[in-house]
Amino acid sequence: MDDARTPSEKANPGSDSIVSPPAPTTSAGGDSVDGPLPLRPGHELPVAGPSSYLHPNRTSRTMVETTPSPLDKEQLQGLRGIREFLKVRTSYDVLPLSFRLVVLDNDLLIKKSLNILIQNGIVSAPLWDSRNSAFAGLLTSTDYINVIQYYCQFPEEIDQVDKFRLSSLREIERRIGVVPLETVSVHPMKPLYEACRRMLKTRARRIPLVDTDDETGRETVVSVITQYRILKFIAVNNEQHTMLLKKPVRELGLGTYSKMATATMNSSVLDVIDLMVKYNISAVPIVDQDYKLLNVFEAVDVIPCIKGGAYDELSSTVGGALSRRAEDFGGIYICGEDDRLDSIFDTIRKSRVHRLIVVDDDSRLKGIISLSDILKYVLLFGEEEDVIRQQSSTLI
Repeated sequence: MDDARTPSEKANPGSDSIVSPPAPTTSAGGDSVDGPLPLRPGHELPVAGPSSYLHPNRTSRTMVETTPSPLDKEQLQGLRGIREFLKVRTSYDVLPLSFRLVVLDNDLLIKKSLNILIQNGIVSAPLWDSRNSAFAGLLTSTDYINVIQYYCQFPEEIDQVDKFRLSSLREIERRIGVVPLETVSVHPMKPLYEACRRMLKTRARRIPLVDTDDETGRETVVSVITQYRILKFIAVNNEQHTMLLKKPVRELGLGTYSKMATATMNSSVLDVIDLMVKYNISAVPIVDQDYKLLNVFEAVDVIPCIKGGAYDELSSTVGGALSRRAEDFGGIYICGEDDRLDSIFDTIRKSRVHRLIVVDDDSRLKGIISLSDILKYVLLFGEEEDVIRQQSSTLI
């Protein structure tokens, strides 16, 4: 769980001043005295009621708290502005004026679905249950990784793998012991803030927009929005607030900087997939012997590797797999620990970013910042203070 304390509270975990009961007193001769020693005139102490010993002294807490710096105040002002923006805009607002939607029938063979994704240049698609005329979930690269795990755990059933249909994905999850992802969607006219919170709660990187026909009661898949699309929407329409986020990523603790899974160009694709499954991640940095960043293997890179059911290709090297990327691949994006969040939003505004790899001046790997990390910070940092502030203004 994320630590929701403010920086000052983390630095001073015991900031609540609690008055301790008086220690037993001892006479000059060493004998214990049941009551307090008599005080000389002029040395009397104020009488304190029992409650002052039992409850924290809230007044003293505000005295020891560090006053927020102008930079802190500006940062919170930017975050609050973005949140208010997300609460008044809908998920439908995120969609471009023109877009294409590919929806796959749940009865389609998994092998054929793979070819459809590749032919259309997409990495996910909503699923539709034609028998019940209902939304049936979202097909992503994670589902294909689950199929690969099934192939590895039950090699004797390789002939059956090509016969699996999309409706079999839940059964595959059960057989390999994977906890099924929650089938999540949101109404397109609901506040965008609600869609973001739901994505963070379910660890989803994309969420389908599903409407319901007022007359028939049947569901209709409108589109799918991703974390990238949401953050770009913020970056394009909220520059007056993102420009206030001037703290560096290192100070914010944004991203992962320890226990990172890495691989080399000579690692096998299957080894990298095992890392993704073990650490529940969607990308693995590729480094050389000096820990310098060379590339990143993403979950979507698995899709071309098993095109046409060529599961034997999984034993090939990462370098070979990365050479199969489409010509319009946007590349990987890097940043330094001193780069500020406003500059990252500027990059998202201009480019198609899915994650940022943090490196030092010698291109050595330092950390990874996912879009989930950014969205989580934007939505949750300082939220408790905002709630308290709103309650106080309500009481006034």
